[in-house]
Amino acid sequence: MVGNSILLPSKRPLVVSKSSVEVEPEADAAWVRLIYAYIAFATFWLLLGTLAGEYLGLKFVWPDIDHIAWLSFGRLRPVHTNTVFWGWASLAMIALALYVVPKTSQRRLYSLPLAWFSLVLINVSVLAGDLLLMAGINNAAQEYREYIWPAMGLFVAGIIVLAYDLVRTIIDRAVEEIYISNWYIMGGFLWTIALMVIAYIPTYQRTGISETVIQGFYMHMGVGMWFTPIVLGLTYYFLPKLLNKPIYSYSLGVLAFWTQMVFYSMLGAHHFIYAPTPWALQTIAIIFSVGMVVTLVAGTGNFLMTMKGSFHAVGRSYSLPFILVGVISYFVFSLQGTFEAFRSSNHLWDFTNYTIAHSHLTMYGFVVFLIWGGIYGLLPRLTGREPSQLLIGVHFWFALVGLALYSIALMIGGTLQGLSWMSDAPFIKSVILMAPFYLWRAIGGTLMFLSHLIFAYNIWCMRPGQLHVDEAAAQRAAV
Repeated sequence: MVGNSILLPSKRPLVVSKSSVEVEPEADAAWVRLIYAYIAFATFWLLLGTLAGEYLGLKFVWPDIDHIAWLSFGRLRPVHTNTVFWGWASLAMIALALYVVPKTSQRRLYSLPLAWFSLVLINVSVLAGDLLLMAGINNAAQEYREYIWPAMGLFVAGIIVLAYDLVRTIIDRAVEEIYISNWYIMGGFLWTIALMVIAYIPTYQRTGISETVIQGFYMHMGVGMWFTPIVLGLTYYFLPKLLNKPIYSYSLGVLAFWTQMVFYSMLGAHHFIYAPTPWALQTIAIIFSVGMVVTLVAGTGNFLMTMKGSFHAVGRSYSLPFILVGVISYFVFSLQGTFEAFRSSNHLWDFTNYTIAHSHLTMYGFVVFLIWGGIYGLLPRLTGREPSQLLIGVHFWFALVGLALYSIALMIGGTLQGLSWMSDAPFIKSVILMAPFYLWRAIGGTLMFLSHLIFAYNIWCMRPGQLHVDEAAAQRAAV
């Protein structure tokens, strides 16, 4: 087994007990402030992005709520998706990576100033991109790629700087092995830099059907080669750490890593089944979607086998419930994506609200729940400040129940929508069919948004203070 000494520096877990907090003895005040700044800005973008989503959900119930151009669906929807993608989820998982990479390398972060510079670049990118979207300036109908290339160029510059910072930290590591978390984290950074270059070089955009192929490649790789590998890499650190036991199998982690790289790179074309793209390309995308089952079984099995015999710890932790939901969601809803890739199911569900449900189940139920588990496991240890256990529980259940209501409603409604289209019924019939499900979508979305407000308050409660920084310094001096 590789990495036991990295993951198990003490006999106590990070945060398992709900009634005690073990402060990180090696916590550096500047490092803690950097990590907290990333999480704080991520939380700001979470609130802003999901506020837009909440308003859009209400507009489905009350479509005449306003007649203002910059509050139209066409402008707010990309603000919602891009803000939660590039502002919230990206900054939050980067914050955790800025902790995990130095810890597993047993070295300080190579450069704090570079990390601060990256934070500025990413925030400016999201701010500029959102303002341009609200003004009606966008990259046309390119989902998750609506930011025009100068705005997204700042984001790419930010992750290039971060990649350099993290690679230098790994190069200077004090251990021989590169722990599996860093394989995933650095893979995510390097894959995404290449993805952004392919998707945003302006000289070959809008060139007919080839642009559709690039869009399919981009929209799936944006999830599968940025968010997926990084949050999985973070889970390879936090899950064993919280349970105070080694990961079940290093080999399964490596298998999942390489199959992710091989199979996921060709999935995007399954978004355009029956489109005027090469039939062979569509078939390859379907075959590789099935190949992803190997990745899912290896990764999920590794996590669940690590938890085997320790499920009692879930009831005594406020981090592990989030991680458990994230791990299960990773398997179930990624497998759902495989089934959606088949031509028969694609014919029924593609372009319906079923797809909207699937995207939320994966990004929210999988990616975001794992991020929340990591944040709740890390911040109390770094700052010595613990949030209310009751409010963490309310956050968890509001988010989980809200996601269930939101997604089940859209899956049922989307299925009816697809059947209506297949029967050649008038389009307005599918709109009428969706009306009650839009109401449940709004109810579920409201619960999710309320959970974000509670999460933001919890983040404020875990802010670093001078007293706790001094205590950490005293502990280091004592050691």
